[in-house]
Amino acid sequence: MLGAIAGDIIGSIYEFDNIKTKDFPLFSPDCEYTDDSVLTIAVADAILNEVNYVSKFKEYFRGHPNPMGSYGSSFFIWAATDATQPYNSWGNGSAMRVSPVGFAFDSLDRVLLEAKRSAEVTHNHPEGIKGAQAVATSIFLARTGKDKLEIKSYIQSTFGYDLERTLEQIRPTYKFDVSCQGSVPEAIIAFLESQDFEDAIRNAVSIGGDSDTIACITGGIAQAFYGGVPDHIARCALDRLSQPLRQVTELFMTKYG
Repeated sequence: MLGAIAGDIIGSIYEFDNIKTKDFPLFSPDCEYTDDSVLTIAVADAILNEVNYVSKFKEYFRGHPNPMGSYGSSFFIWAATDATQPYNSWGNGSAMRVSPVGFAFDSLDRVLLEAKRSAEVTHNHPEGIKGAQAVATSIFLARTGKDKLEIKSYIQSTFGYDLERTLEQIRPTYKFDVSCQGSVPEAIIAFLESQDFEDAIRNAVSIGGDSDTIACITGGIAQAFYGGVPDHIARCALDRLSQPLRQVTELFMTKYG
């Protein structure tokens, strides 16, 4: 989970100012958490306290109404009103917030079910659900000892994503894409080509597009695979969270490792 938050913060300044290089400062003075981190922590809170996702999403939206990057327009309308019905989104919001699910549950069947539950309260489109399940599954497989080839093979065969492309092929023409189908595979590829956690985040940011969300997704998987977040990155990420967000994050990390 902290890996996802770190990726979000690092990628935050590049979302609307893409770069196509891995050579950049990890934490510039302007880096901040965005809605990606807020909603990731909302998922963690819902899991910790065994409450429904709708109430936590709305609670966190009210408590953090305008983080850097802000919320997607459909989510904003949903969260700001009394609406409780999903809005059939295929956007990558379901995938960006799902990392706690991959860390918290101890069977793949439960991870798949809980990823679906966390997604479908807003993102009930099949692509929205699939994106969340693919990310949570990648995290579960990574933290339970599967190697990259096994993760890649399972995600391709189960979810139908094309993971055969390379970052060199993706980077020159890749543009801003907020769909699950147009960003989740790219985020997974950024992890698959990485050498360590930091390299995974640099890969994710370097392709451009929805940089904070892609790095958020990549960061969650990389944390699971590489066994944590390097201390200096973890400290910088935690220091940028508000105290309430940091408290929930640390509680989740204590319980789920």
